[in-house]
Amino acid sequence: MSRRQALILRESEIRSLLDPAGCLQAVESAFSAYARGQADLPSVINLEVAEHRGEVHVKAGYLHDGPYYAIKIASGFLGNPQLDLPSSDGMVLVFDAKTGVLTGVLLDNGYITDLRTGAAGAVAAKHLARTNVETVAVIGSGAQARYQTRALALVRNFREVRVWGRDHKKVAACLDDLSRGTAGDCRLVASSSVREAVEAADIVITVTASREPLVRAEWIRRGALVIAVGSDGPDKQELDVEVLARADRVVADGLPQCQRLGEIHHAIEKGAITTDKVTAELGEITAGIKPGRTSEDEIIVCDLTGVGVQDVAAASLALERALQSGKGEWLSL
Repeated sequence: MSRRQALILRESEIRSLLDPAGCLQAVESAFSAYARGQADLPSVINLEVAEHRGEVHVKAGYLHDGPYYAIKIASGFLGNPQLDLPSSDGMVLVFDAKTGVLTGVLLDNGYITDLRTGAAGAVAAKHLARTNVETVAVIGSGAQARYQTRALALVRNFREVRVWGRDHKKVAACLDDLSRGTAGDCRLVASSSVREAVEAADIVITVTASREPLVRAEWIRRGALVIAVGSDGPDKQELDVEVLARADRVVADGLPQCQRLGEIHHAIEKGAITTDKVTAELGEITAGIKPGRTSEDEIIVCDLTGVGVQDVAAASLALERALQSGKGEWLSL
């Protein structure tokens, strides 16, 4: 084999190589490595293509002593469904950490982003949710609503999922998808309002592209975990800032990034909280440096803006499994 070859993996191959449980384990380990100072994580590049309702995110990461570093390009164009195109897309470039030589081109069409984002939500729930979960509220009905719910089922049992979305047809489609093997006999409900979904929930997961708050503090019950996923840009917001102010604890996936993006960014900017309210990064909890949930009664908010170590962990796992199984196509450079 030439020293100047890269392995090309397409979406179907990546899906066969990267399973939710394996991705969850890889992402959890990556969070822990980041907390221990064993990872490098540069700032996110955000590119808006406003006239076409598009956004592009470039994220990168390197886990020390790992064989690779990775750079991911992910995009979302909200008008694409009207053109019979998927709204999200993406690819991951994987490089040899010793030489910088391109090693893998993962043409995943956004699958790695979707899967690792769902995995991060499950990691948060594993450490921060109540032991006994009855009801889960999912605010949003797109692809990430599915990934979050399915990943959550790997770490918690629950009896009911309430889904809210602006488009009733999309909510119905989401529930139909989730009915196929998500969590056994779990009851699936379409909620008529955000409030109806949230008020009875032990876990609230927000997965929208909203630019204005959807979830209010007075709707959150004692002991609930709020996992905020959709606000991955400075203009996006799903939670009223009082949600973070009322919470007993606020956790960030990466505090420097959350201070520029996501729910923590808005709450600090509006004076609802200070950085002291953020008691831990998720990796500090997975690494055992700081505690997870300490009582069944506390309200916890976890702000997940998506960090590059998640991408390198998931992409590295897919590439290693491809090399072991002989999948993919070699490209001479």
